[in-house]
Amino acid sequence: MSSRSATAPADGIQVTWRASPRPVKAVIAGILVNRFGGFLQVFLVLYLTERGFSAVQAGTALGALGAGAVLGTLGGGWLTAAVGCRLAIVTSMSATAVCTVAALYVPGYPALVAVVAAVGGASQLYRPAAAEVISRYTPAERQVLVFAMYRLATNLGTTVAPLLGAALVAVSYSALFWVEALAALSVVAIGLSLPRDRPAASAAGTKAAPSTGYRALLGDRRFLLFLLAILGFAAVYNQYLATLPLTVRESGFPTAVYSACVAVNAAVVILLELVVTRWVQRWPARLAAAGGILLVGAGLSAYALPLGVAGLVTATLVWSLGEVVGSPTLTAYPAQAGPVEFRSRYLGAAQAMFGLGAAVGPPLGVAVWALMGAWFWPLCGLVAVLAAVAARQALPGPDRAGVIPAG
Repeated sequence: MSSRSATAPADGIQVTWRASPRPVKAVIAGILVNRFGGFLQVFLVLYLTERGFSAVQAGTALGALGAGAVLGTLGGGWLTAAVGCRLAIVTSMSATAVCTVAALYVPGYPALVAVVAAVGGASQLYRPAAAEVISRYTPAERQVLVFAMYRLATNLGTTVAPLLGAALVAVSYSALFWVEALAALSVVAIGLSLPRDRPAASAAGTKAAPSTGYRALLGDRRFLLFLLAILGFAAVYNQYLATLPLTVRESGFPTAVYSACVAVNAAVVILLELVVTRWVQRWPARLAAAGGILLVGAGLSAYALPLGVAGLVTATLVWSLGEVVGSPTLTAYPAQAGPVEFRSRYLGAAQAMFGLGAAVGPPLGVAVWALMGAWFWPLCGLVAVLAAVAARQALPGPDRAGVIPAG
């Protein structure tokens, strides 16, 4: 693996993008298109209640979508190792297109829930493959910044998708589903433009059986500690989606204040992440990851204070800065944490763990907040501290800034 001195200048944003090979650019473009068309999660509850299902049934279906996504990410790690990145991406997006359209026409609630879960699984199969393409074609010293570009594509698409979806819903829900399917097929076309590749184990010249990948991962105690850090980080980070709006309302502020906090986070991530990563990529991996998680914990803990609107926005700014400081390193590290032949499993496990935290964190947080009130937010800070300690122990030290060594 290539190395770089801690004092060597890090590449800038434009230099890094221009130096990235076509497969990396194609994957990032595919992620952007995929997220632009990611309407289902946002509008599923409204669609199902419009069809006459109860709120409980709609919420259950949304949970099935999330559970399918977690399992799909793990399955994507296996699929990428078995068939290679190109075929995994094409398979994932083809299945997503078919299942998305099927959700419009399948009769009966149980079958509909099954199809929705299949959409969640199929739509996430591509993620380990996409991340592996980036790690395979990007030098180690550039991976943190390139994964920040990967995150920018994801976040930009996720921000714009609800606006596009609202315009489509004004036409019909059928238009919403068909456009999401067409977006998935567009990613299929992008995937077909990728070079034909072999699974990582074959490319590395090893004969490790694909079925041993996750067993090997379970023996990597250092990476398991990293997965715990990801789980804790995801569980507290996603409280802004569930517990923060309740806190804002409990404090007597209008919904517009919560919307302003969400807008601040989106603006910081979209406008500043690449700029901040240009600087942070010089840091040791453990400092960037742990420091970012601690900033997230500090910002969330501040919500316990009797803050006005300016204070709420400032607290949001703090944890948003923590997100842009730590997340690119947390996203990039799994690609270099284990043997090359198991890389897709490491990527899939990390992505699935974040998805699990995002799935269980909000409902658990709301339940704890209902019992503890404002003291819930310092508890989030404590979880963040524990996650930061785990990340610091799991990630490499200061010997090679800008490069995340294996193991």
